Amino acid sequence: MTDENIRKVKRRGRSVPKRYTKEQKEVLEVEQDGWWVYVLLLSTIVILAHSLKDYTFSFDNITLTYSIFILPVIYFVTNYITKKYGYAKSVVSIAMSGLLLVLFSIIMSFVIGKSFNFYDISGEFCGYVVSQFVNLTIYQFLLVNTTGSFILIYLTYMFAFVVFYLFYTLLYMNLLVFDNYWTSYFSTLLLQGIICLLLTFFDVNTKPGLEI
Repeated sequence: MTDENIRKVKRRGRSVPKRYTKEQKEVLEVEQDGWWVYVLLLSTIVILAHSLKDYTFSFDNITLTYSIFILPVIYFVTNYITKKYGYAKSVVSIAMSGLLLVLFSIIMSFVIGKSFNFYDISGEFCGYVVSQFVNLTIYQFLLVNTTGSFILIYLTYMFAFVVFYLFYTLLYMNLLVFDNYWTSYFSTLLLQGIICLLLTFFDVNTKPGLEI
């Protein structure tokens, strides 16, 4: 039984006959044992992006934050977890990283002697969680029903960015009063789109695990 046949059987919710899967089950067990490492990696990258959001750079009168370079990597790691370890592991990874993001904010507020206000992180937290689940749902659909189209996966990344910034806009409507808001918005998407071209290439060429 080929790996492709094994994946098809697992997608239909049936167990694979033992006589065909001794080596494959050993590989699967190794993969399942190591998935939590990627949860820690995702959480670390999320916290890094949060830490860099207050550090900015400017060009042509446009001010952007360094965290925009980290955000594409966050979705790439999530997609990698989905592709290698399955939808359920990705849900756990998103939940864990979101909770650790809030916990990190609380701890840092205590360290610097500042009272914690959830409103200060609500836009980032809601945008992160919702955009991650939107990305996860679309990506899982593409894994199961397509052959891994470069264009579709790339557009999935870009749509996740749009959803993420949409929540920022909705929760912090005062941002719209800035003259260069939309210029910064589209500049951010442009830069992240360029980064995603490379990440999508790696994404498409990543071999799926046994449980997707």
